[in-house]
Amino acid sequence: MLLPHAAVVVIVDGHGWSLLRNGGNETEPELHALPLPELVEHNHGSGGRHGSSSGGTSAHQMREDAHAAAVADWLNRQVAGHKLEHIVVIATPRTLGELRRHYTPAVERALVGELAKNLLGRQPHEVLQALRAPLQ
Repeated sequence: MLLPHAAVVVIVDGHGWSLLRNGGNETEPELHALPLPELVEHNHGSGGRHGSSSGGTSAHQMREDAHAAAVADWLNRQVAGHKLEHIVVIATPRTLGELRRHYTPAVERALVGELAKNLLGRQPHEVLQALRAPLQ
């Protein structure tokens, strides 16, 4: 996957997240950590799984969904404010699914790629390696 200059890689799991920016170019990316803004986690994720859901959504799942919704909200605001132009999202499979529920059309257009994998806490070179790996 090619990463445009200044593309932001968002790495998310059900509890945490990190941001990396490509300071290099598409052929020689250089990922650098960005400071994390504070998230507002008042949204409890997908509305369809609350109340009398037969699946019985656990409080843990609700917290994870709220976290994903808060990250998606942040992405939506950044793209709408023209602060992010190119985004790559790397998230655990369940979190990635929840993020997608909250993307605006503008975020969907800004997405350069997605990867369903847990890479939170990995070094930038490991993230680049995973993005370059062929699909398995």
